[in-house]
Amino acid sequence: MQPFFAKSPAALVERFDAVAARHPDAERRKMFGYPALFVGGNMATGLYEDRWVVRLFDEDLERLMAAGGAPFSPMAGRSMKGWGTLPPNVVTDDRALDPWLERAFSFAGSLPPKK
Repeated sequence: MQPFFAKSPAALVERFDAVAARHPDAERRKMFGYPALFVGGNMATGLYEDRWVVRLFDEDLERLMAAGGAPFSPMAGRSMKGWGTLPPNVVTDDRALDPWLERAFSFAGSLPPKK
C-alpha cells in the first residue's frame, strides 16, 4: 500500500511559484509531486503537503527553531536531519522568507553537485 500525500493548497503553490520566479538561479522541479527548488542538483527548499520546508546548515536550523520553525517530519516522529519547516508568518512575508531561502540555497550549493 502506497502512502497518501495530501496536495499542497493552491494558494501555497501560487506563493511558492511567485517566490521561485525571483530566484532564477535555482532550478524548479518536483519532488514527490511537490514543487521544489534545487541548486547544483541538490534540493534546497520545497513544499510538502501544507508546509514549506528548507534544508539548512545546523546553526541555521537552530536559528529557525528558535524563530518558531519546526522539525520537518514527513512521517510522525521521524524528523529529517537538516530540514526544517518555516513558520506561516515567514512564508507570507518576503522580507522574512528570502533570508531563509538564501541560507537554504547556500547549503544546497555547498554540497557536491548532482547531475
